[in-house]
Formats: sequence, C-alpha cells, structure tokens
Amino acid sequence: MSRAEMTALGWDECDIVVVTGDAYVDHPNFGMAIIGRLLETQGFRVGIIAQPDWQSAEPFKALGKPRLFFGVTGGNMDSMVNRYTADRRLRHDDAYTPGGEGGKRPDRCTLVYAQRCREAFKDVPLVLGGIEASLRRIAHFDYWSEKVRRSVLADAKADLLLYGNAERAVVEVANRLAAGAAPSDLHSVRGVALFRRVPEHYTELRADDLDDADEGAARKPGDVRIARSMALPKPSPDG
Repeated sequence: MSRAEMTALGWDECDIVVVTGDAYVDHPNFGMAIIGRLLETQGFRVGIIAQPDWQSAEPFKALGKPRLFFGVTGGNMDSMVNRYTADRRLRHDDAYTPGGEGGKRPDRCTLVYAQRCREAFKDVPLVLGGIEASLRRIAHFDYWSEKVRRSVLADAKADLLLYGNAERAVVEVANRLAAGAAPSDLHSVRGVALFRRVPEHYTELRADDLDDADEGAARKPGDVRIARSMALPKPSPDG
C-alpha cells in the first residue's frame, strides 16, 4: 500500500499498519492478507508494508502513524529458516519474494522490523504475530547461535505477542485498543502473551541458585543452568 492508495480510499490515516517479511499477495495462503482482510471487515483501516528496506526507519513511516498499533510478522516462514539451510549455509532464493529473489528480508526480521517501528513512532503500541514470533514467545534454544534466548517479546520490546491462529485474538485486541484499553490490560485475551508484574495476591517462587555453595557441589561440568520462576496464589487466611 502507498499514500496514493490511501488518498484514493479517502483515508487520512491507518488504524493499523502491518509490516511483513513477505511480498504482499492478496491470497489466503498469505497470513498478512487474511489478517488485513479480516480487520477490514471489522471496520478498521489497515495498511500493509511488505518487505520494507530495514536499513533505516523511513520506509516504516510510509503510511504515517497508525492510530491503534503496528502489527509485525516475519511472514509465512521463519526468517532464519527462509535464509539458511539446516547446515547454516546461505540460501539464494525466497519463495515469498517476486522472482524468488533472496535477501529481501533481514535475519530475525521480527526483531529488526520491531526496532524500526519503534524508531519511526516510539509511542505506538507494537504487536507481534506469525510463526516466527509464536515459536519464540517463551525462552527457547536457538539453533543458529546454539544459545538459550529469552522471549522475542523482550528482545523486540513489544507490547503484545499473538501466537498460533490469532484471527479471533487480533480482532479482540483491535476492538479493545480502539475502545481505549491499554495493551497491558489485555492479559485476559486468549492467545495473547505479554509481560506483567506478579499480582499482589501471588507469591513468586524463584528457582534455586545453582551457583550457591550447597548446590555447586552436586553440579557437573557441562550442566545447563535454567533460570525460571513460578507465581502461585497466596493461601487465604481461612486456609
């Protein structure tokens, strides 16, 4: 979409701008086309920026500041799988780019696109989605770097992450944001991941520190340390 198309439609702004690592094809095989059309049927003005140049934030300003949020997706395929073989060799083609041309999206493009959206309009809520974000919504082992990485939600500094088949979730999120809700208020939406403080009526139980003296003795070389915590409701006074 371009500014000229917005003018032809009589739009002065978009409610939602979706940024995707795929070329835009208005077909149900392409996730961003489904999401865009679905939101459009709900009355939202949706703009799509497909395969933008990620070297600067300017291409992410092409449709102006969205009224509700930026939606960011790596596309139909994980960008690292799209770019590299299982042997970590560079691929030179891309099935989701015109002419099959490779190199039209960055590595970990969800993170890169999210950063550029923040640079373009830092006060606009940022919502991640698609297979790349869904598979990284919690701490995970990253094959490419051979490290355990934290949630993509933290690395992208996004407000929300919609995982799985999020058609219903994205409509509810859009409607509630349009009604004035803050992203942090949407924790009850099914299929939404976000960071929040441990509620006052919960107790956070942290994992034992394996570097403590009493734990270190039982630790063997090569053991993996996994940091984790659990939040449990506090018992009521009545038991």
